[in-house]
Amino acid sequence: MKRLLIGICLLISAQLTHAQYYKTDTSAPRGFDRSRLILGGSLGMVFGDYTNVDVSPLVGYRFNDYIAAGININAQYGQYKTYDGYGNTAQRDKYTIFGGGVWGRVYPLPMLFVHIQPEYNYISQKSTIYYSDPKRSYSTSYSVPSLLVGAGYTQSVGGRVGIGISILYDVIQDNRSPYRNNLIYRVGAGLGF
Repeated sequence: MKRLLIGICLLISAQLTHAQYYKTDTSAPRGFDRSRLILGGSLGMVFGDYTNVDVSPLVGYRFNDYIAAGININAQYGQYKTYDGYGNTAQRDKYTIFGGGVWGRVYPLPMLFVHIQPEYNYISQKSTIYYSDPKRSYSTSYSVPSLLVGAGYTQSVGGRVGIGISILYDVIQDNRSPYRNNLIYRVGAGLGF
């Protein structure tokens, strides 16, 4: 049950978006329009035997009713503990992830979008094994590419406030990817400024 709750918490992240429900105004002047900015990202936290803190801001621009694009930054810290048969900590793995990339969305319908997000992450890991005497630690660092592809749905709940859900998948599937072979679920609220 605990793993199920941890999994559910990992799946939900808050997304704050601006101008999500933008409609083209043909009388508006051409050029940069700050009402088309998209500001937001995700914030997630899980604590316990598995700990994860995720702060991943993004910024983008809604070019028209059908296309939006921008950049994102990933910053995560996590740790995972395993126990021996007596309840003692056998191993603890810690990791940090820093990276970022670009993202793009195509809206074939006003509430549905197709999402693509190539990114590159730098991952640093440290494992400490406690069941050996003396305890041993191993560290490693590496970079890994990911290509998240998926789709989503947004629903206005009034003005520029709305909710959204998306499902993404890392199609590169590098065996060191932080996304592994899992679907990535994102649920959030959109708030206009």
